Amino acid sequence: MIRYFFHIGYNGINYRGWQRQRKDVVTVQAVIEEKLRILFKKHITTLGCGRTDAKVHAMQYFFHIDIENEFNRDVLFLLNKMLPNDISIFDIIKMDGEPHAQYDAFERTYDYFIHTVKDPFLSDFSSLYLINDLNIDNMRKAVALLPKYDDYRALCKSPDKHNNTNSKVTSAKLFTNPAGDKIRFQITANKFLKAMVRIIVGKLIEIGTGELTVAEFENKLKSQIAPLTVKPAYPQGLYLTKVTYPFLDIPARTEWLDRLHNTSDNYWKQL
Repeated sequence: MIRYFFHIGYNGINYRGWQRQRKDVVTVQAVIEEKLRILFKKHITTLGCGRTDAKVHAMQYFFHIDIENEFNRDVLFLLNKMLPNDISIFDIIKMDGEPHAQYDAFERTYDYFIHTVKDPFLSDFSSLYLINDLNIDNMRKAVALLPKYDDYRALCKSPDKHNNTNSKVTSAKLFTNPAGDKIRFQITANKFLKAMVRIIVGKLIEIGTGELTVAEFENKLKSQIAPLTVKPAYPQGLYLTKVTYPFLDIPARTEWLDRLHNTSDNYWKQL
């Protein structure tokens, strides 16, 4: 068998996430597998680098497939012609051995975008929170706590469904734009729990509005007690932006993200 890695990106607004579900549920995986079935005239199973929730975007995502024979057609070109415009295949890489798209990824980065002034052109690509005078400094203090803790049971939607709730956060940053009406949260870790990033952002918003103190947030991290209820931030502001492997480190194709959110260094100010 020959293993290929597929490097892709997708606008998740029309999908119930990556993971294949019931036949009547539209997911990114289901759409790609259907096009592969048509192309190869048989079912091809894809194994992705992780799950994304409904309406969450991926600027960089990897999955792998195993096939009996090496490609003898321009699969990259053909698949991109067959797939809808909101899913793109960037690269197809023939791999040595059997590296795994999910288990061999050692680092992932997510970006979450918030805008506090209504903008009709951002409604599907950033989360609108009509909130005046967010306490950005307290939000920054809370973000700085994240790399200090390794167990995120208190910030997980369904902790008992995981083998463990450890997550090593290596970087957590908060940015604002010059006008102060857009916020960008970026976090990098070895793995993420279910809805973890959106739950963190939800807590940051509570801190920004004064509903939750920084000390109370840290106590949640220390307690490792699963919450009875959670309130994740809206999904459309979340992007998987980077996935890194020991054997594969491809720059993310972020041109679209750059145009939409102006992610240049001189636009966003790190707090």
